[in-house]
Amino acid sequence: MKFSVITLFPEMVEVPLSASMVGRAREKGIVQLELLSLRDFCEGKHRVADDAPFGGGGGMVLKAEPIVKAVKMAKMGQPDAKVIFLGPQGRTLDHTMVMGLLKESGFILICGHYEGVDQRALDSVVDEEISIGDYVLSGGEYAACVFVDALTRQLPGVLGDEDSAKHDSFYDGLLDFPHYTRPAEGAEGKVPEVLMSGNHEEVAKWRRQQALLATLKKRPDLIEKAELSNEEKAYIQQQRGQL
Repeated sequence: MKFSVITLFPEMVEVPLSASMVGRAREKGIVQLELLSLRDFCEGKHRVADDAPFGGGGGMVLKAEPIVKAVKMAKMGQPDAKVIFLGPQGRTLDHTMVMGLLKESGFILICGHYEGVDQRALDSVVDEEISIGDYVLSGGEYAACVFVDALTRQLPGVLGDEDSAKHDSFYDGLLDFPHYTRPAEGAEGKVPEVLMSGNHEEVAKWRRQQALLATLKKRPDLIEKAELSNEEKAYIQQQRGQL
């Protein structure tokens, strides 16, 4: 899968996406990352990418023309790529959306900066606007890194254990269960006995119940959407009475 990222600050994307899981995926050729500096598509001696908004008001706005040129350049390398603007007014990225986006062959990500982007760029070249949450960032570069990471970890061959992604929070609509490692007992407490029992069926049951309990406590809204067995529904009702 190829990600072409259009940004004023390529280093903000290159550095984090060169390390850890995404870095290894790039080395294996599972993921390709192309960085397009927006200033390379700007005119004039100083390659200015922004200007003051018509009507006055807040800060500077990224110009439409450089963004459109950059998208056209990126399209030459992957004509079927989905063009996404990472901005606060889009649909919020969640696990369901991530899994649905995996069908795409690649993406062209536009990183906003300053006060915003000339609306004409969004109207003419963007397929979808996506937000990573209801808060303000210094730029879309951080959101681009989140987007690339979230999709990359779901691609075959990226994780060392192919089943590990299935235990992530939100994979089945629930939060993750708690994890423990050596030593079995220390100043911080003991590991639950069931995890050292060797009984895989009991371990699986305990983990499922713990995931249900964590979701009920921290994200009760997710419980209403999750597919639960009658036994699990009864467990939830019991736990609700104790919280």
